Amino acid sequence: MKDIKNISRSRAQESSAAIERLYITMRHLFNRGFYKPMGVSGDTLREALLQLRPEIYGSIAEEKVELNGLLYVIERLPIGIEQCRYINLTSDEGYSHSHFRAIVPPKRRRNCYRIDEEQMNVEITRGRSDIYDILTHLTFIFIESHKIKDRVLIDDEGKVSRDWEKLEQVVKQNMELSLEAKEVAVSHAANVLGRTFAEVQDIYDKFAIAEQPDRFLHVIYWLGKLAIEEVVDNNKRTITFSPILRERLGHHIYGEIWANAIKKVLTDNELIERPIHIISANMHSVMNSVFAEPVLGKKYKESTDFQIFEDLSKSGSDDLRSKVEEYALKQGMTFLPDTSGTNIDVQVFDTAKIDFKKTIFPTAKLEKGKEPVLIVMDYAFGEQAFETIDELLKPYKADKKNKIFLGVESVSIMGKAGILQGGKGDIMIPCAHVNEGTADNYPFENELTAEMFDGNGTPVFTGTMITVLGTSLQNKDLLKFFHESTWQAIGLEMEGAYYQKAIQSASKIRKSINPNVKVRYAYYASDNPLETGSTLASGGLGTTGVKPTYLITIKILEQIFNSN
Repeated sequence: MKDIKNISRSRAQESSAAIERLYITMRHLFNRGFYKPMGVSGDTLREALLQLRPEIYGSIAEEKVELNGLLYVIERLPIGIEQCRYINLTSDEGYSHSHFRAIVPPKRRRNCYRIDEEQMNVEITRGRSDIYDILTHLTFIFIESHKIKDRVLIDDEGKVSRDWEKLEQVVKQNMELSLEAKEVAVSHAANVLGRTFAEVQDIYDKFAIAEQPDRFLHVIYWLGKLAIEEVVDNNKRTITFSPILRERLGHHIYGEIWANAIKKVLTDNELIERPIHIISANMHSVMNSVFAEPVLGKKYKESTDFQIFEDLSKSGSDDLRSKVEEYALKQGMTFLPDTSGTNIDVQVFDTAKIDFKKTIFPTAKLEKGKEPVLIVMDYAFGEQAFETIDELLKPYKADKKNKIFLGVESVSIMGKAGILQGGKGDIMIPCAHVNEGTADNYPFENELTAEMFDGNGTPVFTGTMITVLGTSLQNKDLLKFFHESTWQAIGLEMEGAYYQKAIQSASKIRKSINPNVKVRYAYYASDNPLETGSTLASGGLGTTGVKPTYLITIKILEQIFNSN
């Protein structure tokens, strides 16, 4: 018999087990209703995250504080959360109709409410992925806060280092600092964080907000202060899950409201019995691809390809964008801002009202009376993709007696994803999605092919995509395994398997849509987590993402309009 004592696990296997533990632990804590992240109940989460050591969290397992990871997380959490000892995850429970002001994080669409000095409520309306996302981020910042505490707390009675005392004086003054005062404060902060003066200076301004230019110091101070109080006064931070959230989660409440609102608009505009094409994308690429040329084309006659789209994507181009939108609304576009709580806005395009001769699709071949209707939905978040598409593909109950089946001819998913070969801005065309952790897999026939993108100067990769639980769990060893093993994964994203699961159940089992519905998946690379300095924490794409976004959008529309 083989001696199994000496068989060791690879880092990829350890990482996979850590992800599974995180997933199971989060569900357990959610069902329990509350836990203390830095207490005994949070042990498993902390240990699993430290074993996983996600790329996005950089030096989480080292003594020094991770600055880029902290910035990434702070941008996805509500302003002021570092000051709160009690964090309550809730459903949509009516706070929007109260005196509380909604705080929306810069990089995550979720409504948060500061209840008092010690409590922050965070609305969860986008499903379990939202909970995984926020709990991993909170676990990370609490781990970092205890690193600060370890560096400044001298004894158990609360005596602290001189650097901490100086930092506290600056924060309590609550005044904008002069250059000299700022550099003195950065010097003390660098010692507190175990970082160099230059490292702290480089990231300092990235934390700033208009009303608080020295926010970096305040974030560091409050993280450390609450960690010190946890040890000295045994005053532990607590995360709770509201009873209503626990009752509602998983029941598609928000997805059903969202889908029915879309179907009502289709019915009211006599579009529901026309051929329907669903596109998951952003709120500008389809609109701009169709209407930018008629509105702005003359101005860009001498410009290079995609210059018109680059200009529309720039932060100071509100006037240009509003001109295109104004024209689009006259040419058959209806905008449905979200009121359901899903945070997914929608555009509906009636192509019968579009003058295609003026667009970049002059050869569009549309059958009279059967012109396609486009439903463009903003990006879903993780498991929310299943909830929304599953509800959208169900028949519409216009009244108690009648059900209207939607004539869905195609579902197209255009998104951004991490790439495992190549770099930012490259394109990935998947042939299957594999669920991380379970190896559940969803092969499909993709209507988009790599050959369609030839001659555009953008590298294109074809293969399997991994659907991950969250971007914050990216682990180099695990990703290497998926890339280099027979899985031959080309990238990772968060929604693909959930979209495909909903499409397959609606088309193959429930028979609520055409069993031969066409699917299109294409992603452009936002980061390469296998390359140091190219992870999501290293910053955004800038204009690098414009060309692949519009290349993919145009190829999808060419197929829908039969113009290729």
